[in-house]
Amino acid sequence: MTVSPFFPHSFEHSNGAASESQFADMSTLIQPPPADPSQSPIERVLELTQLSDIDPNLFTNTRPLWHPPGARGIYGGAVIAQCLAVAQRTVPDNFSVHSMHCYFVLAGNADIPVIYHVERVRDGKSYATRTVQARQRGRAIFTTTMSFVREKSGGKTTVEHAMEMPEVPGPVEGNDVTFGQAEDTPFQSQRIDIFNNTSRKPQDKKTRQWIRARGTISPKGGHEAHLSALAYMSDSYFIGTVARVHRLWRYSAFSNKDGSKSAIDEAVLQKLRDMDEDTLKRMQGMDEDVIHQLKHMKDPLQNSGKRPEVGMMVSLDHSIYFHCPRDFRADEWMFTEMESPWAGDGRGLVTQRMFTKDGKLVATCVQEGVVRLSQPQAGAESKAKL
Repeated sequence: MTVSPFFPHSFEHSNGAASESQFADMSTLIQPPPADPSQSPIERVLELTQLSDIDPNLFTNTRPLWHPPGARGIYGGAVIAQCLAVAQRTVPDNFSVHSMHCYFVLAGNADIPVIYHVERVRDGKSYATRTVQARQRGRAIFTTTMSFVREKSGGKTTVEHAMEMPEVPGPVEGNDVTFGQAEDTPFQSQRIDIFNNTSRKPQDKKTRQWIRARGTISPKGGHEAHLSALAYMSDSYFIGTVARVHRLWRYSAFSNKDGSKSAIDEAVLQKLRDMDEDTLKRMQGMDEDVIHQLKHMKDPLQNSGKRPEVGMMVSLDHSIYFHCPRDFRADEWMFTEMESPWAGDGRGLVTQRMFTKDGKLVATCVQEGVVRLSQPQAGAESKAKL
């Protein structure tokens, strides 16, 4: 997979997954079976194996999980989605998830299988509770608690309201911004200009994009597959909202998994430079300063404007409230809007609303993460372990 160095994988989660051939040297607990052609790419990425002979509440990833170049560990959205997927297997068919609260404990290692353990905390008439812990080498790397609700348990008459989707330009078919990645990446996204971007108050700005799972999610995946896909995509460029509304520089320290600096592929660079600005603006990781440097500077990753730089950006927790768990398709365009009500003390908070293309609010998400600036006088401290 060729990944453009303009995408800030070093500091925030991004969408995508490598092709199966690139996973050849990575390990899973069980040899992955041949890919099912009826499944969409995101279904294959999130495929799970139940370890029934050991414990019916144990599962593992069927296919290796993706480690974004330069990131501290595996893509967080995959672990979120797989935890949801295993929990969904343990509740009755007429129960749907309505909330999910997660904590990222340790960076996951893409070379080691993940073991998911489901604890059936409670099974009530209207609600059920599940806790899932993802573990590697005997240590928890991620933990989440989910609540499920029985369909139509609220009664015939209910209190209802929902925030309306803002009027925004629609997605452009054929304008896939996952530039440089293979066609079997799990989902597509298209960025829209930041709302209130000229404001001096970061809390007034809103970052916006269109997203959808690539291909068509198979009928046998059911609504559960669409929910898992939404969970996967909800972590895309989430905490990075803080960097964008503050116009922080987040490219200089772009590095590979082994810590070495990434070289800019000249062919990729030239192709980007040949694109018109409207197309570039829709691409993840692009802002006006990067586009200017791309067009006019030899090294687009050099912080020529001396903007404050991100030293560390990682997610700490992640919550999803599912409002219409069976009334959307994750393989159709969805609009997301993110804003940051607060940042301070080395952390930032971001909220996200997810709508169907026709304006139905289907999920609200909240994430807090570490957001530390590079400190010229204390460079070593910015790289310290959490």
